[in-house]
Amino acid sequence: MELNALYELVVEEGVKKDPRGKDMVKAQLAREKRRYEALSDKDKQDYDLQRLTNPYPDTRILYGDPKSEVKAVLVGIDLEGPEILLADRLREKGTRIDLAMTHHPEGVGLTNLYDVMNMQADILVSKGVPMHTAEGILDERIMEVRRKMLPTNYFRPVDVARLLDIPYMCCHTVADNHVTTFLQKRFDEEKPDTLQDVTDLLQAIPEYKDVKLHGVGLLVLARSIASEPDKRKIRAGNVFVDMTGGTGGSIKAFEKLSETTNIDTIVGMHIGEEHLKFAKENHMNVVVAGHMASDTLGMNLLLDAIEKKEPLEVISCSGFKRYSRIKK
Repeated sequence: MELNALYELVVEEGVKKDPRGKDMVKAQLAREKRRYEALSDKDKQDYDLQRLTNPYPDTRILYGDPKSEVKAVLVGIDLEGPEILLADRLREKGTRIDLAMTHHPEGVGLTNLYDVMNMQADILVSKGVPMHTAEGILDERIMEVRRKMLPTNYFRPVDVARLLDIPYMCCHTVADNHVTTFLQKRFDEEKPDTLQDVTDLLQAIPEYKDVKLHGVGLLVLARSIASEPDKRKIRAGNVFVDMTGGTGGSIKAFEKLSETTNIDTIVGMHIGEEHLKFAKENHMNVVVAGHMASDTLGMNLLLDAIEKKEPLEVISCSGFKRYSRIKK
């Protein structure tokens, strides 16, 4: 498979698993096309044309010939300078590596991470929050993330890949869409009764079971300021999986979800202290499934979708472990 074909495939698969649904994604791309057509000829010269077909600016080819052949891929949650050097060293020792694929974005994929957060408004709307409210509470958070990232040296690992001539790409929201949709479907089908049932369901999944063996298990935070509540006694109610959309959203989202929806429990990758405070104040249960485990599950599901079209040799590193769900 050529690198560009692989890139187009991961975007296509990301859209298929987008929790907003294809209609909302098409509407986003239509709005982007209208914005582009309204630009002056001068502004169009600086426009990223990939935005017209790829709704996820944190998923990009960062370096490499789009026509280069890809059969063996080094995959990790964070592939930065050290991991690119590792790829070069493995090549020297005779291991074939055609592409370094990182989950977390770098380079141009990281510069526009804040822009992906707009999809969170659509997700909130799909859960019952009014559009004007959803967009309003996210605006401030999006600008906060954008300001925070301004000093970042985005292109350090990209320059390493360029100097070593190693093709390099990031697959962020496309993978997060996979884990979100996979888990939400599982919860909707199995309808766990208590928070113990929620954690049992998660820990039956290999990616979550694996990290527990390394001492990084699930954490339940619910209603009380106490350390960890009794999972067996607290009912889960309606479970909302919140694992996509760039990075953590507005702390005010918990208040709006509590006021306007029937969501009782949020399952996420991680949660900040301020977000947790708002969740508790609004009497919502929070289950922290784990960042690396959730990202690994998302990447595994994405790789399964790729390998159904074209077999790949996957070399795992940087917090990622390959679990294939493809039936042999």
